[in-house]
Amino acid sequence: MTEPTVAVLLPCYNEEAAIAQTVAGFRAALPAATIYVYDNNSSDRTVEVARAAGAVVRTERIQGKGAVVRRMFADVDADVYVMADGDATYDAASAPVLVARMLDEQLDMVVGSRVGEAAAAYRRGHRLGNALLTGMLTRLFGRSFTDILSGYRVFSRRFVKSFPVLSVGFEIETEISVHALELRMPVAEVETPYVARPDGSESKLSTYRDGWRILRTIAMLYRIERPLWFFGSVGAAMAVLALVLAAPLVVTYMHTGLVPRFPTAILVTGLMILAALNGFAGLILDTVVRGRREVRRLAYLAHRAPAQGPRSGA
Repeated sequence: MTEPTVAVLLPCYNEEAAIAQTVAGFRAALPAATIYVYDNNSSDRTVEVARAAGAVVRTERIQGKGAVVRRMFADVDADVYVMADGDATYDAASAPVLVARMLDEQLDMVVGSRVGEAAAAYRRGHRLGNALLTGMLTRLFGRSFTDILSGYRVFSRRFVKSFPVLSVGFEIETEISVHALELRMPVAEVETPYVARPDGSESKLSTYRDGWRILRTIAMLYRIERPLWFFGSVGAAMAVLALVLAAPLVVTYMHTGLVPRFPTAILVTGLMILAALNGFAGLILDTVVRGRREVRRLAYLAHRAPAQGPRSGA
């Protein structure tokens, strides 16, 4: 059996101060791998430094990490994909452990969960967002990851080539996790060190902006993955409100035989109609989601499982 080909994928935006160290780390850890640096319109010398470090450098013009991941997954052909950030915060020496875990157990994704984070590397707001997303995914799918926002992951070929990337920004990590959980793929986590950025390297994250994106992602996941729950809850709330407003009308009608408050009666009727429409919308969309999940599963099964074999380079 031939040795699996390994590709290291590093999305970058203005990482001149850290990209050479990142490339060197993965080159030492995975000497047989091809290292790709995908630049996302950097205004510094990221491209020149990465190329001088020995990486294959390519460019994605559409701004956002999601757009870069979409381009990387489409362009690069390999058996094993190692994805990390180009900021030298992830431990490149852990890559062989992640790759070996995936191949030995024939997994489709191994997440490098971050441990020993420095405060400057992992902000409090992102810890909170991580905990919220983790809890929400556990409720949706019955299982989740301890570090849902980790950018350090190893993928099989069938994961990468069956994953329709739709995200634009950093919420791509959430979309990746949902894809694995939705299709019930075999996955695992391995704890990996996480350190602060090197001097001269600046984070592109924003606590408030990214926090809003996390909240928006949570709402979107409930709507898309569990439409019956989402629209059913909205419909149920409307129905309860309609019953509360209708109770005095019913009491008055039973005593007098009259309905004196026509605006309230019209409002109650409208709310009940909207409640019924939300319920039917949830039922219909739930069937659509099931069909979409079946199509994704078939696309996933069209590719071979992670192959076991000699891994001298890993």
